[in-house]
Amino acid sequence: MKIAMLSSIAWRTPPKKYGPWEQVASNICEGLVERGLDVTLFATVDSLTKGKLQSAGTFPYEEDRTVDPKVAECLHISNLMEQAHHFDIIHNHFDFLPLTYAALIKTPMLTTIHGFSSPQILPVYKKYNATTGYVSISDADRSKELDYLATVYHGIDPLVFDFQEIKEDYLVFFGRIHPEKGTHVAIEIAKRAGHRLIIAGLIQDQGYYEEKVKPFIDDDSVSYWGNLGPDEGRRLLAGAKALLHPINFEEPFGLSVIETMMCGTPVIAFDRGSMRELIKEGVTGYLVNDVEEAIDKVGHLKDLNAIDCRLHAVEKFSLDSMVENYITVYKGVLK
Repeated sequence: MKIAMLSSIAWRTPPKKYGPWEQVASNICEGLVERGLDVTLFATVDSLTKGKLQSAGTFPYEEDRTVDPKVAECLHISNLMEQAHHFDIIHNHFDFLPLTYAALIKTPMLTTIHGFSSPQILPVYKKYNATTGYVSISDADRSKELDYLATVYHGIDPLVFDFQEIKEDYLVFFGRIHPEKGTHVAIEIAKRAGHRLIIAGLIQDQGYYEEKVKPFIDDDSVSYWGNLGPDEGRRLLAGAKALLHPINFEEPFGLSVIETMMCGTPVIAFDRGSMRELIKEGVTGYLVNDVEEAIDKVGHLKDLNAIDCRLHAVEKFSLDSMVENYITVYKGVLK
């Protein structure tokens, strides 16, 4: 089986720091290569893989502002589609635009839908619903207007995430600094619960950061550590008493949630989107509906066991499980 893995080109694959779509594409690609499959990764020119790398010569447009995103995307997608006949299957991680090539090639295309940025993109997915295959990343993120071959949860390598049983005296917010991620809510929860909060993540909304987050940063009760690389991020998550995840939208998945649990750290999350599928209530964390409930659950963190968090993450969100599930989907598509 020859597989073409089409990643996003907003960031490098795997990303140096932020880049969840690119990280998932990399995890799948490298997992397949480890199993001896023939995989070609279509990604930015600086991407890293043990498989074969194909690039249209572009660098990540989120890092290099001289790159025109639309031009780069056109060159990137067409680079694969013009070679589609060399592959048995195309695994698309680049949203809806590659679907517009589906009727022009003979190679079957599987698309992992990493969420819907807007209802306005649905017409494209609906147009190719009968002729291409869709995978959802959680049951919560499925559209009633589409058909799906499977739900495949994201998977991560347990060996990369060090387990830490004895926690340090801080809570953590780990993710995009954006209203829908609820950074300001995490600050309120931590301050009212009487715990130090460390914030780490990409500032995606500068105005929001300046108005709702920065005024509370005093490097004592609230600290901002920036957009951390993988190693620093994992150490931060492993040492925390808990991850505060007060999301303000229906989150399709939540990579930081499973990364946190893999480190043996529980999660307190607002009960929205996919959180019920990720967190084992009262075992690996708590699902809450508002700030008051979150503050109360901070006081119950002592009732949770770090080993239980790790075991749940290994059992349900391992890299091996994800790769095995995708291989099963590939075989179904190629029957």
